[in-house]
Amino acid sequence: MDKLRVLVVDDHALFREGIVGILNAQPDIEVVGEASDGLEALVLARSLRPAVILMDINMPGTDGIEATRLIKRELPDVYVVMLTVRDEDEKLLEAIKRGAQGYLLKTIRAQQLIDMLHAAQRGEPTISPPLANRILDEFRRVATSAASATADPPSLDPLTPREREVLDLVARGASDRAIAQELVISVYTVKAHMRSILNKLQVDSRRQAARLAKRDA
Repeated sequence: MDKLRVLVVDDHALFREGIVGILNAQPDIEVVGEASDGLEALVLARSLRPAVILMDINMPGTDGIEATRLIKRELPDVYVVMLTVRDEDEKLLEAIKRGAQGYLLKTIRAQQLIDMLHAAQRGEPTISPPLANRILDEFRRVATSAASATADPPSLDPLTPREREVLDLVARGASDRAIAQELVISVYTVKAHMRSILNKLQVDSRRQAARLAKRDA
């Protein structure tokens, strides 16, 4: 029986080494590689072709959500399971939208993690029941909002002042790096603001968000 080939991606070396040790102790699992950021994960996924990628969601530079999008675009048959320290609804839904098959908290026990990885290999969703219930609740909320929505385009009112500053710069064509320099914040913080903006405005891309900003200018 072929071993389950896993790529482990986490920017914290100690945590990553612990996961690798647990997985390599299993007779039917082989860790084929380790990465500390999203771009490194993409490069290794291309060359190693793992069956499952265990991906940290919060990493500097290219985070787990963006890395998942890039990997799934090139390697749609690779299963991606996200790991996070917090069960944030926004990131949970965004990760699934980008192609992740699973979303697990880092508080999970070793045997649960092993079972979830085998489930991912079988193509099954690997989300704990509480998180699965929250996904259903969110879909119900979105469906209800869509049913009651008018023809009017979304308002910018839900955005915080900082999110409005970020969106204004996006509308001017600024990159994430340029926005970070202008507002004296990290690129990671810019990306987090953009995910929040897209979620609040219920749009799928920064281009759509920029159109709304220009409309209200």
